[in-house]
Amino acid sequence: MIGFVVFGLIVGVIARLVVPGRQHLSVWMTLLLGLTGSVVGGLVANALGTGDIFELNILGSVVAIAAAVILIIAGDRIGVLTKRSRH
Repeated sequence: MIGFVVFGLIVGVIARLVVPGRQHLSVWMTLLLGLTGSVVGGLVANALGTGDIFELNILGSVVAIAAAVILIIAGDRIGVLTKRSRH
């Protein structure tokens, strides 16, 4: 389980590096997006028969990063991921 969390954080960081511009995300939001992307990647890999949901493989990793990128872009567009300033 710890490996899944570490991989989720790595996926989140890579996804943030892929998306152009600055994202105002906390470490926790990066981890959450990475974990979500990892689950999506595992589900796709499992559906294609290349591995288990929690098994680390190339296809699942690529799909996980792509899913996290899509989540970052979508969240940024609808304004869910931006930190609100307190005045």
